[in-house]
Amino acid sequence: MEISRRDFLTKTGKAGLLSYPAMLALGLLKPAPAHPFQLPGHGAGKHIIILGAGLSGMAAAYELGKLGYTCTILEARNRAGGRCWSIRRGTTSQEEGMGLQTARFDDGLYFNAGPSRIPHHHALTLHYCRELEVPIQVYNNVNEASYYFSEGKGSLSNKKVRVREIHNDVRGYICEMLAKAIDQDKIDTALTKEDKEKIVEYLRAEGGLNIDKLYRASDRRGFTESPGAAERAGKIADPYRLADIIESGFMSPDFYNVAEYTYELQMTMFQAVGGMDQIAAALQKKVGNQIRFGCEVTEILNVADGVKITCKQGKDEKTLQGDMCITTIPLPVLGNIKNNFSSEVSRAIDYIPYINTGKIGLQFKRRFWEEDEQIYGGITHTNNELTQIFYPSYDYLGKKGILIGYYNFNEKAKRVAGLNYPQREQLALQKGKLIHPQYDQEFENSFSVSWSKTPYNMGGWALYTSETRASLYRALLKPDKNIYFAGEHMTYLNAWMAGAFESARKVVADLHGRMSEQRISYSGSK
Repeated sequence: MEISRRDFLTKTGKAGLLSYPAMLALGLLKPAPAHPFQLPGHGAGKHIIILGAGLSGMAAAYELGKLGYTCTILEARNRAGGRCWSIRRGTTSQEEGMGLQTARFDDGLYFNAGPSRIPHHHALTLHYCRELEVPIQVYNNVNEASYYFSEGKGSLSNKKVRVREIHNDVRGYICEMLAKAIDQDKIDTALTKEDKEKIVEYLRAEGGLNIDKLYRASDRRGFTESPGAAERAGKIADPYRLADIIESGFMSPDFYNVAEYTYELQMTMFQAVGGMDQIAAALQKKVGNQIRFGCEVTEILNVADGVKITCKQGKDEKTLQGDMCITTIPLPVLGNIKNNFSSEVSRAIDYIPYINTGKIGLQFKRRFWEEDEQIYGGITHTNNELTQIFYPSYDYLGKKGILIGYYNFNEKAKRVAGLNYPQREQLALQKGKLIHPQYDQEFENSFSVSWSKTPYNMGGWALYTSETRASLYRALLKPDKNIYFAGEHMTYLNAWMAGAFESARKVVADLHGRMSEQRISYSGSK
């Protein structure tokens, strides 16, 4: 029995049997990419040499490949992904001046040494996850059940305090002060009486104030005894005094509500299922045959008819010729490679600093933070060398788990980077057990990463001021003859995977426009 296309569509459509992917496969629908990047023209016969098989380098090769270019990716390491690196059993690293470190985590456990979060508005990153079929899951970045821990001399110092307690007490006291000031006409708001009444009502709701516009503790800040059956109404502790909160350091920059208010950290956030390296692995599947691993670039030269790149692969030295080059090599590393860049570009490379930052993963026999303390994801903040403790947002209720025992920056990260691997572990355990005494009984093993001492990175991500954005940054936005610069350091999305992807697309558009003699510009994803 024959069936017409129209009948087929009508019947399957009514039955709900034909999925969107199936309709695409049958040619019944055109794909509707979230961020189409369909450039006119082709690059057949042109050879582009890409330095670095991180996200930016591989994304550039992926998009150039769609246009018909031949790409060769030189990667100094024996793995792809760059800073998009998940540490799991068997992972190795050898930092400058240190021995070889091998991860001994149980199978299935991991932590992300580099990026671990995808903001919901980083649409291009999510687009690549969709296009490359990388499944994602929610990442719990904000958790009121996590802790603040402040070392010091205040009455609340040297003890863990639930984030929700500090948040609600501070919010309540500040709303009380504002409501009183408005009531007493001590704020020149140029508002009508009715407007002021509306603001005061808002402050009462926001701060949890009582009918007299005073802050008193409520169930917002949690219970000292949980409510339950029969006569168990639950008990609520008195609020902390505002003076004690201030004296104990909880209103210092170490404890600002960055996870709630910073644009990039607002919920909802996502992560790749199974580790962020799954994004790199998916890209590697697309361009892996173009990558030459273990190739350390030693010279980058503009020549009359293109570029000449020299690299060291084992004991051999090799030279490649190409029409154009895209370098995604981090600037602290790029500055030590022989080149014939312009003086303006060389100055930018030499003077753009990278942040000191590091992480340590700690494996424990059981997920005590969940079992004992009801913490599922989120971050504990401290004012000591740990800076932050991250709780995993995957495998909830599992038997074992890995905490990120510290995630630190700047001077704190620099001091910790100066320690050897056992000393870093000892520091993480010593400081961490002040918050979680379970460390003593439950700890199994660790793996630490200091990005400032990691070969081929030598830092976390680029740091700019308004002055260096206007000068040094702009010097790298345009190509130096036949050499283009890409990576998170070439965007305003420093430290984020979105920076790598956005930069890759911009460079591909610029390079292709030049090679095909077209006016092409990339304004970013929408």
